[in-house]
Amino acid sequence: MDVPMETITKRGSREELVDAGKGDIGVCGWVILVLSAFLTAILFPFSIWFCVKVVKEYERAVVFRLGRIISGKATGPGLMFILPCTDNFIKVDLRVLSFAIPPQEILTKDSVTTTVDGVVYYKVESAIKSVANVYNVHVATQQLAQTTLRNILGTQTLSSILSNREEIAHNIHSILDNATHEWGVKVERVEMRDVRLPVQMQRAMAAEAEAVREARAKVVAAEGEMNASRALKEASMVLMESPAAMQLRYLQTLNTIAAEHNSTIVFPLPIDMLQGLFHKMK
Repeated sequence: MDVPMETITKRGSREELVDAGKGDIGVCGWVILVLSAFLTAILFPFSIWFCVKVVKEYERAVVFRLGRIISGKATGPGLMFILPCTDNFIKVDLRVLSFAIPPQEILTKDSVTTTVDGVVYYKVESAIKSVANVYNVHVATQQLAQTTLRNILGTQTLSSILSNREEIAHNIHSILDNATHEWGVKVERVEMRDVRLPVQMQRAMAAEAEAVREARAKVVAAEGEMNASRALKEASMVLMESPAAMQLRYLQTLNTIAAEHNSTIVFPLPIDMLQGLFHKMK
């Protein structure tokens, strides 16, 4: 029966973390372990200060005995016992950590230079993977985040970066989470904090936005003039049907002028009368 390659890979990764008790440490290794335990017993109770360690609730300890990981899993929280001469351990913090991505100068797809920075929140899920599979998991995660940010934004236009920041951050989050899984790291959240543009580009975008606003204002003013002309046309048709309404409108206009304490009174003349005078003069 064929065994899937994924199963073989997982099995191989587990076999790499065999503990000292099951692994073959050789005769020399057993001699060193026995001597270390014998010296610890002789020097008791002074050796207790070197053998007993405290692991906090949010920490896990990866213990190496003669270079092998003990029991294939992390130890803690609480008290743990180690042999001073043969054991050493590394504490791993399991709390959520964060780091700021330094400002990255990026050339976008439409050849615009911009500077973008962000922040990444992550935590260590597997203490053994974070110690055994990568030299410095925190530095590696930071470097990968910077590279991923530059690669993703390099394929985007400036308008898409400004309008689709959440979608871009989600893509970066997915890539980082998949890449750091083998390191025992879980990326919780990625955010783009600031997008900085050159001063000339800011001025050009401001001029463009101002021109668009002016064009919209002119369109709105033209629509208002058109609606006002239609309303005046309808009003004139109503006044033409009733001469008394024209007279009332004239008196109302005089009342409005007089209410402003103005000594000047304008008497409008009918256009028909002026046309009659022009015909007689000819």
